[in-house]
Amino acid sequence: MARNPTIGIEKVDHIGIRVADAARAMKFYRVLGFAQPYRVPFDDVVIIRNGAGVEINLIVNANRPNRGRNILMDVPGKYAGFTHVALRVKSVADTLRALKRARIRVTQGPVSFGDDGNVSVFVRDPDRNVIELRGRNQPGIEGVTHYVP
Repeated sequence: MARNPTIGIEKVDHIGIRVADAARAMKFYRVLGFAQPYRVPFDDVVIIRNGAGVEINLIVNANRPNRGRNILMDVPGKYAGFTHVALRVKSVADTLRALKRARIRVTQGPVSFGDDGNVSVFVRDPDRNVIELRGRNQPGIEGVTHYVP
């Protein structure tokens, strides 16, 4: 029996996130450890990376009048699309402290999904894009709830 060929994907190369204002978005993503190494001269794209080489492309062409809502997450109708990105963090406890210092509101969590030993914290960027910050459960993380669907 012949097998259908598959594409050998090795890893995620980068993530594209649509934003309305590059400077406003960078203020948020700097707290997550990203710096701006390159702004594309021929398109509204800002390429940012962190020290571990994780790359995000900020696509700077979002409509401003989103009325504080994310169309994939905050409206009654459900549209197809990416709902969030999950980024692995070294320490959830340190992450929570950094978010608090930067006055970035946690929208969900800390929460565990299943028994894999991980804990997630969800935040929103200034354009309401959902970012999950996920790491190992460890001492110093207070108030972890176990998600039950």
